[in-house]
Amino acid sequence: MSTALAWFASRKQGVFIACLITLWYSTNIGVLLLNKFLLSNYGFAYPIFLTMCHMSACAVLSYISIVFLKIVPTQMIKSRHQFFRIATLSIVFCGSVVGGNISLKYLPVSFNQAVGATTPFFTALFAYVMTMKIEAWLTYACLVPVVAGVVIASGGEPSFHLYGFVMCVSATAARAFKSVLQGVLLSNEGERLNSMNLMLYMAPIAVVVLLPAALIMEADAFGYIVSIGSEDKFIWFLLLVNSTMAYGANLCNFLVTKHTSALTLQVLGNAKGAVAVVISILIFQNPVTFIGIAGYMMTVMGVVAYGESKRRYK
Repeated sequence: MSTALAWFASRKQGVFIACLITLWYSTNIGVLLLNKFLLSNYGFAYPIFLTMCHMSACAVLSYISIVFLKIVPTQMIKSRHQFFRIATLSIVFCGSVVGGNISLKYLPVSFNQAVGATTPFFTALFAYVMTMKIEAWLTYACLVPVVAGVVIASGGEPSFHLYGFVMCVSATAARAFKSVLQGVLLSNEGERLNSMNLMLYMAPIAVVVLLPAALIMEADAFGYIVSIGSEDKFIWFLLLVNSTMAYGANLCNFLVTKHTSALTLQVLGNAKGAVAVVISILIFQNPVTFIGIAGYMMTVMGVVAYGESKRRYK
């Protein structure tokens, strides 16, 4: 009887994790594709305003999830210094998200993901510069195909756009910088926050930063959304779904991290990028070349090798 109950509990846990991973993939890939559709295909050319919508949804839904639904215990900010550190992270985070959204306006999702896969290169670079952390020589060697693959993919990308490429590289670097900076600024055990609580505090700060930026740099965005929204109600639905999925991606990332191992998360993350590339090509029908695919595959294999090397020489 106890064996049967243990088997049932194990099976139930397996189904739960499978559903969680499916939801994680759906929200991450969904928000990426919907961003591309809005910014490039639908004609909603306001990446800063779109990012502000995402952060607004994250602020509201984080508050509901933590304060009312109590998904995780509330962690309070304990000092002014901690607040300023979180604010710094939020500004860097804003830069990475806005840069990524701007790049989607000019680049296909497939190439965007290829460039984004170079995050480990920038992470290793910033970790050395900021903390003098030195990895094993084999770990650094694995970064060579990561960068070389993107160089090859860039040469074989039919839809290459220099400004979009620069913004994509900048967003990738900012994402890596935020990761290293988070480890430095919140290294104190008493000030460390889980990702859910960190988002609870970062999102409102991001909205405060993005609102004046949108008013100055995308002054007609608010008038445009009201104007087109009165004629096409579908835009409101798209923005609502897109913003909710942006929060859902963060929530699912936290839950998958909590219920799986670091190795599983790493493998799933690498596969997620490849799945996003395939789906985006099928949906948007953007032209691809053999050289571009070969470059992307080289980058992915380099990322996999880098992760394995990090795990072995930890």
